[in-house]
Amino acid sequence: MLDPSRPIAIYAEATMGLINAKMAEGIIRYGQNPVAAVIDSKAAGRKVGDLCKMQSDVPIVATLGEAIARGAAVLVLGTAPSGGRIPPEWMAVLQAAVDAGLSLVNGLHDPLNPVLGHHLKSGQWIWDIRTPVGELPPVATAMAAKLDNTRVLMIGTDMAVGKMTAGLEIYQSLQDRGTDAAFLATGQIGVSIMGTGIPLDAFRVDHASGAVERMVVEAASHDIVIVEGQGSLLHPGSTATLPLMRGSCCNAMILCHRARMQFLDTFDNLRIPPLPEVVALNEMTASANGALTEARVIGIALNTRDLDDAAARSEISRTAEETGLPVTDPVRFGADVLADQIT
Repeated sequence: MLDPSRPIAIYAEATMGLINAKMAEGIIRYGQNPVAAVIDSKAAGRKVGDLCKMQSDVPIVATLGEAIARGAAVLVLGTAPSGGRIPPEWMAVLQAAVDAGLSLVNGLHDPLNPVLGHHLKSGQWIWDIRTPVGELPPVATAMAAKLDNTRVLMIGTDMAVGKMTAGLEIYQSLQDRGTDAAFLATGQIGVSIMGTGIPLDAFRVDHASGAVERMVVEAASHDIVIVEGQGSLLHPGSTATLPLMRGSCCNAMILCHRARMQFLDTFDNLRIPPLPEVVALNEMTASANGALTEARVIGIALNTRDLDDAAARSEISRTAEETGLPVTDPVRFGADVLADQIT
C-alpha cells in the first residue's frame, strides 16, 4: 500500500527524540520512503539528528502545510501516546491532511478508516496497521516445530529496549553476507517498514499464536527467519512474548536489554533479575512446546545509546562476562557478532 517512492511526513508533535516517537525514529532509520519532514512544533527549525542518536538531516517543521510544501504525499503517525489511542486534538490535523490529498499510515489502536474513510478521493487510502486483514488464523498447533530452518525470536527484559531495532540490524547483516534470511514484523513499526507482517496485539489472545504460526510457516522457504519481538516475560502488563514463542517454535533467541537498566521502565518497584536468570526463564518457557523444540539464547543485544563509547564497551564486556554469551550493541558497533551466532 505504501509505495516506497512516495515522500512521507511523520507526525510526532511534542515527542521527537523521546521514547514515544520510536515509530518516527524507526521509520527514519530503516524505512524505504524519502522523509520530507517531521512535524513537531516544539522542535521546529531543528533536524532529526539534533534530537536522536542517528545521522539524519530530515528537517523538523511546525505545521502540516510546511510538510506538504516540502513534497509530502503521505502522513505517518509517528508517535504513540499513552495507551496507543488517537488524541482528539489530532483529528483536525488528520482531517486537514486528508482534505489536502494525503494518504495516512496509522499504527495506533483507533482505526481511522471508519472516521475519515468517506473523505478519501481517488488514489487516497488509510492504512490502519492494527486492523488484521484476511481470515482469522486458527489456533496454533506447533506446526512450525516441523520446519528445518532457523527461527530466531527477539526477546527483551522490558518494553522498548530495542528488539525491533536489533532484529533489523541482524537481518541487514545477514542480507549483506548473502544469507537467505527474512524479517517477520509483528508490530506497527516493523510492519510499516517492511510493508508486510502482522499486528500481533490486534489479535484475540486465542488466535495470537496462530497468527504467528501462519506467518512463520509461510516464510518456511527461508533458511533463517528473524521474528520481531514484543513485550517481555518480566512485564506484568505484557502477554505478547508467549504467543511469539508458541507460534514460531523458535529454536534460537537474542535477548535485548538496555545497559545499566535495573528496574522496568514504568515500575520502579520491579527489579530486573540478573541476566543469567532472565536467559534461563526464556529458555525454559520457549522450550516447553512438548519438547518439540529446544530454544537457546545465543547472544545479547545491549542498547547503549545513553552511554559514551568507553562506557558502552565496558558494559558490553561486563555483560559478556556475566552471561558467557556474545554481546554487542548492533546499532553502535554492528550486528556481525550476533549474526555469526545464527549462521
